[in-house]
Amino acid sequence: MSTEEPPPRTARARESLRSLVGALRTPAVSTEPLLANAAKRWQRLIPYVVALGFAAALLPTTTNVLVQDYQLAGGWAGALATAQAAPLLLAVTRPLQAWWIVFGADVLGAVLLLTSAGDLDGRSWPWTPTVVVGYLMLMVCLGLREPRRTLLAVWLATGAAGLVFELISQKHSDGVNLLLFVLTGVILLVTAALRERGDAQRRLVEQETISEVERAQRTLLEERARIARELHDVVAHHMSVITVQADSAPYRIEGLPDAAHEEFSTIAAAARESLTEMRRLLAVLRSDGSTSERTPQPGLSRVQQLVEATVRAGVPAELSLAADLGPVPPSVDLSAYRIVQEALSNVVRHAPEAPTRVSVTGDAHWLTVLVVNGPATARTSPLETTGTGHGLIGMRERVRLTGGTLDTGPLPDGGFRVAARLPLTLVDPTAKDPS
Repeated sequence: MSTEEPPPRTARARESLRSLVGALRTPAVSTEPLLANAAKRWQRLIPYVVALGFAAALLPTTTNVLVQDYQLAGGWAGALATAQAAPLLLAVTRPLQAWWIVFGADVLGAVLLLTSAGDLDGRSWPWTPTVVVGYLMLMVCLGLREPRRTLLAVWLATGAAGLVFELISQKHSDGVNLLLFVLTGVILLVTAALRERGDAQRRLVEQETISEVERAQRTLLEERARIARELHDVVAHHMSVITVQADSAPYRIEGLPDAAHEEFSTIAAAARESLTEMRRLLAVLRSDGSTSERTPQPGLSRVQQLVEATVRAGVPAELSLAADLGPVPPSVDLSAYRIVQEALSNVVRHAPEAPTRVSVTGDAHWLTVLVVNGPATARTSPLETTGTGHGLIGMRERVRLTGGTLDTGPLPDGGFRVAARLPLTLVDPTAKDPS
């Protein structure tokens, strides 16, 4: 015997009804107080103060109205007033649970008023005026916390309850059920819209923060890749020297034993293999198609050209370059040049026409690079004081690579200073300070 399946519309209606009932049984996961994310403490206390005020005002008022106007017994009046007003305090953190209590008390109160000995003619029924006030306050809490489906279910439940009482006794109904139904819908719609707007703004701020972090990380990785490509020539030169020295040692040094010949051959083979691996690594770093690093890498000998180009760009710059710097490691030489280059580029971009002074000095252990510019006459954008631009990130990475220090920041007169100290005796930047 086959069972006839319900029509598609009936099945969808049943599914929608089950979904709405399920929404009424499933409160929001969050139990944080309303306005818990407000910036100031007094703003976070507002929900508690308002809820306490409504509860304190409605409790005696409801009791008095039920006893005096509706001639309800004092015990029932006190119990109903407590059940309708006290849950407003719970609504600050759990508005759906509070709604179940208040809604049940409101329905019970409507039934008791209908069956009591009091005269309902000329009085609101099924909802008393105090019920309307407390219920609308509860709708504000619901709209600020629960999702749309739950709000729709609450609104429909409110309308359904009013419709049932309208059908039970049209004689005593004065239209307050329709009024409450309309006001409930308006308040839920407005508060839900405000909540969703606030949630969207918070998500936007969070996404912007994440994007900013990702952008800074990407910039850092790009700068590190660029520095690695530039240092390839420096390292490749040293490896080439090792290869040549190891290959020529048996011919330059007479009387080497066979073991020494074999050792030099092994060193030369390892150096050639290292060079091959470095070329493969460089090919990976240049996989984005960049070719600018294939030219010979510059050094301090070309700082004068940088300053002259800056002067031609409209920046009055002067250079002080020590003549007795002595031998400078290739990586330090390249890093010092790039630091001056990035600092002057920042001056041209952010402080046009500002007088600038470049100083490169050294002693037995340290190379000091100082670039100081005065205030801009017509600044077009703020100085890069946050380290989010490529220039300052590149400087920091180069200084970290050589084991030096970098100090950057604005000056009291509105200018900017870049000071770098690079060791002339290279140290491992990953080694920990023993002190």
